[in-house]
Amino acid sequence: MQRNNEISYLADLNDRQYEAAVNTEGPMLILAGAGSGKTSTMTRRIAYMIREKNIQPYNMLAVTFTNKAAAEMRERVEALVGGDIRMWIMTFHSACLRILRMNAEKAGYMPNLTVYDPVDQKTVIKNCIKAAGADDKVYTPKIVLGRISKAKERGLDSAAYAAEAGSAKERTIANLYARYETQLMKNNAVDFDDMIWRTVKMFDGHPEVLEKYRERFQYIMVDEYQDTNAMQYRLVKMLAGTRRNICVVGDDDQCIYEWRGADISNILSFEKDFPGARVIKLEQNYRSDGNILKAAHSVISHNTQRKDKKLWTAADDGSQITYKRLDNEREEASYIADEISELTFSEGRRYSDFAVLYRTNAQSRTFEETFVSRGIPYLLRGSLRFYDRKEIKDLIAYMRLVVNPDDDIALMRVINEPKRGVGPKTVEKLGVLAQQRGTSILRLMTDESVTGGLSGKAASAIRGFVSLIAECRAAMDDLGVEDIYDRLLAGSGYLRALENADNDEAQSRLENLMEFKSAIGERESADPEMTLSDFLENITLDAEVEKTDDDASGDKVVLMTLHSAKGLEFPVVFMPGLEDGLFPGYRAMDTEEGISEERRLCYVGITRAEKKLYMTSAKTRTLYGKTDYTKESQFLSELDPNLLDGRSDEIGAGSFAVRTDGYRTDVHYTPSNRPFDPIRAQADKIKKKNNDIQKKAASAAGLYKEGMKVRHKKFGEGIVLDVSNSVVKVAFDNAGIKKLAAGIAPLEIIG
Repeated sequence: MQRNNEISYLADLNDRQYEAAVNTEGPMLILAGAGSGKTSTMTRRIAYMIREKNIQPYNMLAVTFTNKAAAEMRERVEALVGGDIRMWIMTFHSACLRILRMNAEKAGYMPNLTVYDPVDQKTVIKNCIKAAGADDKVYTPKIVLGRISKAKERGLDSAAYAAEAGSAKERTIANLYARYETQLMKNNAVDFDDMIWRTVKMFDGHPEVLEKYRERFQYIMVDEYQDTNAMQYRLVKMLAGTRRNICVVGDDDQCIYEWRGADISNILSFEKDFPGARVIKLEQNYRSDGNILKAAHSVISHNTQRKDKKLWTAADDGSQITYKRLDNEREEASYIADEISELTFSEGRRYSDFAVLYRTNAQSRTFEETFVSRGIPYLLRGSLRFYDRKEIKDLIAYMRLVVNPDDDIALMRVINEPKRGVGPKTVEKLGVLAQQRGTSILRLMTDESVTGGLSGKAASAIRGFVSLIAECRAAMDDLGVEDIYDRLLAGSGYLRALENADNDEAQSRLENLMEFKSAIGERESADPEMTLSDFLENITLDAEVEKTDDDASGDKVVLMTLHSAKGLEFPVVFMPGLEDGLFPGYRAMDTEEGISEERRLCYVGITRAEKKLYMTSAKTRTLYGKTDYTKESQFLSELDPNLLDGRSDEIGAGSFAVRTDGYRTDVHYTPSNRPFDPIRAQADKIKKKNNDIQKKAASAAGLYKEGMKVRHKKFGEGIVLDVSNSVVKVAFDNAGIKKLAAGIAPLEIIG
């Protein structure tokens, strides 16, 4: 096609990228191979639509799967158009959650709905199983939640699921599903499946709402389309409507999440779903040398259900693929450690240039032990994530209660955390009474006739707990997220409990909580207008959708599963465990579909490498406590043998110099020998600030009286209606009734 070379920001695109960027009307499928510059193409396309086609950002929607990808896309687009854009560039879940909140009543919710993560879901379903008297050994939370998730992916509510139930077990699960739905609605909460499913359901039931969003989002772009599931497919097809201005970008060869619900048929059938669709293939690769791309194609071409395309590069062929078969998994790890040491010595490579990509997490242990013994620093990605740690989830629960007092799951998690004399029997009684009265437990606990019947210690603890949440809730308009976090951390007694424990575990938890404070501060600095609700929404979505630890700072070898490696690239990649039963996995070897997905995973692993690729296998492997002889992976036989360098020379342990610059394994700090403890210093600062707030609040609360006229910097003038527990209730002339924290809210007495 004829190019307009006067558009500078399109000048560096190749012909296929340019074609994708400047065609804006009608349906389009961009088949973007690994390393083919899809993000550059997508962002230039958005910029072209805004700058050259004069399409309003307000009328555009771009959805992807991770907050990180959405943020990167937004940053690039804004750099191209020269300023902030009012455009929805976000994940599927974020977009749907925003739509639900903006139309909460039609969706059956209140606007301050809470997002439940998998741990919350497990708590809810455990309660449902207990209440139903079901056998928790047969109906485990994992099994029941899995069935519910599958039902929601198909668009089935509990009634529809029950109608399909053909056995006693399925009928029991339908009953549990109904209880689970009821509990979530009572708590004004949604789980991750609900966000998209409930949005689609609302569109089905309220065509006028769907039409409103069709009118708004006249141009739609979907990233990583190969990873969409059935409900995401329905959503984007509904929004596309009759305009059909939908552009999807993806690579069927990188569909590796079918076990999570991704449906490869969505991308394979795009032209059938949208007749007349333009198809553009981005096949030029800017990441890998030629031999690596040839190796990837020689494997993936064995899949029959795929789009016809082949990556190529203008770069040289580069090195052959190195293959080594070792005696066992320890020899395999030693060989890889030796190669890393050799390349850091002979080629001056950094440790961060290397990645070891394995099929299962269980394979990491041997590499960790070997790297520690050799002094090779490493970063393990995909282990227990930060937001899954107990102390972090506890503080998140406190914050959730501030935003949503009806969140019983959050309350039950922290009502006695730290220990404050509110035992499980007391909590159970409160829960039953709250259910009978049709209210939440926290709201019930504000009733003095209820707390008055409890023991003195429990009643006092509950009053303090309720007062803290009420105060923080009243301070949301006047305090930042970090300040509210500090108040909760200190005011709840959580901080002091850890300090009093004074052991290594408590110290570790303190460090994590201070790191959480840093994370809040960083997000707040980036977005000064961020509310507590915004923060909780972001971290909940991040913790679920982002499956890897993004802390890749420092010069370290990266260890991760092949699934975690998607979207990343490294100069040197090692792929160990190329054995049938391990890779491809034994569960996948029974079906062609299973082998095809494993082959795509192999393709993803190969295309992570830029300059060098190593593949290894072990003749015997001890895995899951059992040692077996192995057979080399069928994927090795699919590789073009001309691309392989099957060296057989043995590399002895310690034959190469090992760099340990700045990396020490011989120093172990404890709380007693640290020269300076910033964690304790930070804790003292938080406690002091909390004490100051409490004193100021107690002093200020006595200043306000019912009927007094006050002025607030933001809300204007109003009249005090009530003062209770350091919370001042004010009826403002223009802002309505507000509950504000005494001593925190900028209230001026004017009469």
